[in-house]
Amino acid sequence: MKCKEKRDLESPHAEFTATGTPGTRGICPVCGTTMFRMGKTEAHEGLTPPENTKRRTKKEKPRKGRLVIVESPAKARTINRYLGKDYKVVASVGHVRDLLKSKLSVDIDNNFEPTYRVPNDKRDVVKEIKKLGQEAEEIYLATDLDREGEAIAWHLLEAAELDPERTKRVVFHEITREAIEKAFANPVVLNMDLVNAQQGRRVVDRLVGFQISPILWEKVRGGLTAGRVQSVALRLIIDREREIEAFIPQEYWSIEAELRPEGSAEIENTYKANLTHVDGHKLKIEARETLQPILLDMESARYEVRKIRRGTRVRKPYAPFITSTLQQDASRQLNYSAKKTMTVAQQLYQGIDVGNGGETGLITYMRTDSTNISESSQYQARNFITANYGETYVPSEIPHYATKSKRAQEAHEAIRPTSVSRTPKALKGFLKKDQYRLYKLIWQRFVASQMSPAVYETLSVIIGADGSEHVYVLRASGSKIKFPGFLKVYDRNNRKTSQAEKDLERIPDQLSVGQGQDLVKLLPEQHFTQPPPRYSEASLVSVLEENGIGRPSTYAPIMGKLVQRGYVVKDDRRLKPTETGFIVNDLVSEYFSSIVDVGFTAQMERDLDQVASGAEQWRDRVREFYGPFAKQLDYAKLEMPKIEPVYIPVGRSCPECGHDLVQRWGRYGLYIGCSNKPNCSHTERWVERIGVICPEDGGDLIEKRTRKGRLFYGCENYPECEFSSWKRPLPKPCPSCGGLLVTANKDHAQCLSCKLEYKLDQVLKETG
Repeated sequence: MKCKEKRDLESPHAEFTATGTPGTRGICPVCGTTMFRMGKTEAHEGLTPPENTKRRTKKEKPRKGRLVIVESPAKARTINRYLGKDYKVVASVGHVRDLLKSKLSVDIDNNFEPTYRVPNDKRDVVKEIKKLGQEAEEIYLATDLDREGEAIAWHLLEAAELDPERTKRVVFHEITREAIEKAFANPVVLNMDLVNAQQGRRVVDRLVGFQISPILWEKVRGGLTAGRVQSVALRLIIDREREIEAFIPQEYWSIEAELRPEGSAEIENTYKANLTHVDGHKLKIEARETLQPILLDMESARYEVRKIRRGTRVRKPYAPFITSTLQQDASRQLNYSAKKTMTVAQQLYQGIDVGNGGETGLITYMRTDSTNISESSQYQARNFITANYGETYVPSEIPHYATKSKRAQEAHEAIRPTSVSRTPKALKGFLKKDQYRLYKLIWQRFVASQMSPAVYETLSVIIGADGSEHVYVLRASGSKIKFPGFLKVYDRNNRKTSQAEKDLERIPDQLSVGQGQDLVKLLPEQHFTQPPPRYSEASLVSVLEENGIGRPSTYAPIMGKLVQRGYVVKDDRRLKPTETGFIVNDLVSEYFSSIVDVGFTAQMERDLDQVASGAEQWRDRVREFYGPFAKQLDYAKLEMPKIEPVYIPVGRSCPECGHDLVQRWGRYGLYIGCSNKPNCSHTERWVERIGVICPEDGGDLIEKRTRKGRLFYGCENYPECEFSSWKRPLPKPCPSCGGLLVTANKDHAQCLSCKLEYKLDQVLKETG
């Protein structure tokens, strides 16, 4: 008689998922034969559950066609174009299932079992996918190839109750005909190790955010949150700000000597050499009092050429982009935020109509930490470089780049164009401005990465000077490009003449060892050490990656949350913490020290990588984390002090009830409200005046922010006056024309009218 064994799949004793992916066949523990899934139980083949008997007796409608499920409509259109009429491609529009928003949704007492729910706005999508799945002969889950994409595929399988026997997984790095056809010809199984790694991350993040945040609401104010990676990023920003605040500038001096070869007939034939050593020791002049005796001694010293070194220097190309380096260069060169960079890159990846009758994927997958390049793409690039730049620009050996991230997914590729023959110039007419600029950056970086190194001619002249008190060593050096190599395509300086080239041009050709040099004049310059700069989005991403914190898909959301929660503001593209940021960081650092510890968070990422490789179980890792964390929660609930809000009077009375108006903090940031709240509900917009008059109508210039949190400056009389500036205006007028000065960069101020530039420290000194 056939064994009648059944098991509840949700039972803690069920081993179904250990023998295969959800929905696949398992092994009966009683008789050792095959079992299969039926709803929330598994049973032997041929054993029909009573509730399904009636339905199974009906003649089943024959299935036909193939269903493909992706995340986005744009991706669906592009893939459908390559697959043809036998395939129906639909979009899930991202995740179709997640933890409940209103509850913890993690059963701590039941082995951290998560409770997932299809949100209301996705129910129709899931219903339609379920219907199409029942009708299809084959089903393909074609979500993105990272952990997030693998998790989306699993949630689709579960939420839409797709038949695992007919469901396959396909992955591809680029949306091109060749890649799509290859992926569908070689489907794979759903990688439950990646899914479980993502589940573990999601559960830990929910345990942290959902349990710390209510404590902050009670102790500080509503609307605050504390995320696992977000809190570490905020800690880095706060620590840097405190370094800046505690920094004490140190004075130091440099000395340049303007020299001319002895007997030179050309009076203008001068060059400059930097003083590097005094009596064999590296130059260190920290005060004007120390400087003066040295200047007097050097005035009477005898100068001569001691060494002349000519040589070459090789500069290797940059590696092709990964997510973090793309965000960094897009920030430096294009002034794009991390979010904007990823949004535009997504458009390029999913497909754009470039005049061939439909969307075409222009770049490979943009969430990656691997610098690998496919062999076919390398050969394609080498052929392109040979044809367009010549054989000398192709290195003898194919370049290979080491991936810096220890946790890189090496099966992935770097970010590159899907076809190097689609040059930026050829696509310019089909792309929006933002798309064109980012595509050009990606294309140039990839092509350059496959080119020969640049070669520089270098010249270094060592000058000796014997004074009556000391012996001095000075150095004049410069370089110029001998062979441009990869710089022909990708030059961060945009081919501007470098200072090294200018220095080289000034060094006379006729210098020889032992030749005397006349001192024209000494050029001492005072300097002060500078504090470390505030983090930009790009530099913060670099530090997070360097420390193994977060994943390529998380960098942009982290930046967005810090600004959205009011923890930081963007000031001249730099991240500046707010008072709220300081308060939240200090409380979380004191009561949840492990959460903001860089080493601890990096170890958590490594543990989740072990889950992704199949070496660890996600529940074990979560359990190990939650034990100490639960004790910290209990302690914080009892001991964390309540921070009483400070309402700062603004110096005016409420126009409705006469009470003082005060500065308040709400969900959307600072605002002005009545101190008689809740009896009076009067509110006003908060404005931050900067003490500068509008050059157009004489109104006060105030700080403003875009919807994305970017800081700019505008007239308080908007919309009557539309003056605005991304750069901070300065109170001192232009000495030349009287126009408005703004901060051009960290060193210079510039006039908006005549465009003349001035040293910023001098302008600030004069304005106090």
